[in-house]
Amino acid sequence: MIKKLDKLIIRSFIGPFIITFFVAFFVLMMQTLWKYIDDLVGKGLDFITICKFLWYASASMLILAMPIAILISSIMTFGNLGERFELVAIKSSGISLLRFMRPIMILTIFLSYVTFVFANYVIPYANLKFVTLYSEIYFKKPAFDLKEGVFFTHIPNYAIKVSKKDDDGKTIHHVIIFDQTNPVQDNCIIAEKGVMNISKDQNYLEFNLENGYRYQEKGGILDSNTEFTRLYFEKFKKLFDVSVLKKQNTNDSLFRGNYRMLSSRQLSKNIDSLKQKEKIIQKKMFVQQNNEFNYQFLQNKKLATNLQSRTLLSYNQLIPDSISSKVRLLAYNKISTIKNNLINYQSEIASNHTETKLHQIEWHRKFSMSMSCLILFFIGAPLGAIIRKGGLGMPLVVAIIFFLLFHLLMIFGEKFANENVVSPLVGMWLPVFTLFPVGCFLTYKSMHDSQLFNIEFYQRLFKKKKT
Repeated sequence: MIKKLDKLIIRSFIGPFIITFFVAFFVLMMQTLWKYIDDLVGKGLDFITICKFLWYASASMLILAMPIAILISSIMTFGNLGERFELVAIKSSGISLLRFMRPIMILTIFLSYVTFVFANYVIPYANLKFVTLYSEIYFKKPAFDLKEGVFFTHIPNYAIKVSKKDDDGKTIHHVIIFDQTNPVQDNCIIAEKGVMNISKDQNYLEFNLENGYRYQEKGGILDSNTEFTRLYFEKFKKLFDVSVLKKQNTNDSLFRGNYRMLSSRQLSKNIDSLKQKEKIIQKKMFVQQNNEFNYQFLQNKKLATNLQSRTLLSYNQLIPDSISSKVRLLAYNKISTIKNNLINYQSEIASNHTETKLHQIEWHRKFSMSMSCLILFFIGAPLGAIIRKGGLGMPLVVAIIFFLLFHLLMIFGEKFANENVVSPLVGMWLPVFTLFPVGCFLTYKSMHDSQLFNIEFYQRLFKKKKT
């Protein structure tokens, strides 16, 4: 009889889980599509490339769809069984709720392990391929990536800004072009209006500008006398060589060192290396500053020994007037050097600390997301048993509320960890730490046939207090 009940509960769970998983994944994929739709339109991409882009972009959503599916399907499963009074019959036969939950619990533990494996091995690979493919797509036709009010700097030696771009994607207004081909010269073009086009061979971006000015500075590094000119034009044609930005096979090794492309073992290894690097930087800073202070101490001691027979009245008597300004300048430069060295060391330590923190956040994320599947199961299963409502009505509403709470806690925890408000451990495990007592409370209430969500119970209780 127990084996038949196990088969019953597993069959009741599998169907809703598969449906809710693919629905959740589809919704998250559509969200990803809307996020990157501007980067895909107008690029002339083939269908296979678009599918690969969407798959790599939404692969990380799989580990987010898993806890959603477990939460909703567990509520639906136990809600359906409660609505058909099958839970009552099972409990009346002496079988506890925990024993009845055991097959789905084991299945959830397996799904949690699958989530961890996916997050640890598949997601880093998908992130690596996504970044590589995105860099290729982004630079295929840079003309279409000009954003209003934002400088476009991906064309070598140029910075371009347009205040407004018409719906046709070609007509632009209030154009500013900074020419940085010569770093010691300030060359600029400002135009009221223009039209941009890509040449037939896709190698040049053509700007046909109207009503503007060209500001040019003539001179070189060895020539201190520069000449600044301002020229007005009614029409002016400017060409930009964009052949280097055409789609290429980007080497993914450029992004392999990023923390999002690493497994938990690689992250742990990098964290140890970064901590060791920070100790080396601190030791190097201490040794250098200590040697500097020891040198100054010996110099001062030598100076004091030479002046023992003299009566020192003031600084002006110690330093001759002829070299006083030079000594002051040397002292100021020495202090500035020490200060700049300390600032550089501090900046290097802060950068290393930030990199370590990002690695730790990603490491904890892989484990906390898999554990969240189990936590949400212990919320969904007792909730379904308490609510005793099947279908997609009440279970879906309750599931959305708890998942939003889980998602907000996850976002806040990561934000707090990034801002050093809490440690990466506390930040990334905040949803688990918060929802674990809720799951225990709901499981306890469900085992004791609680009427926690029964409106009639509260109505009767209110009437008793009223009388």
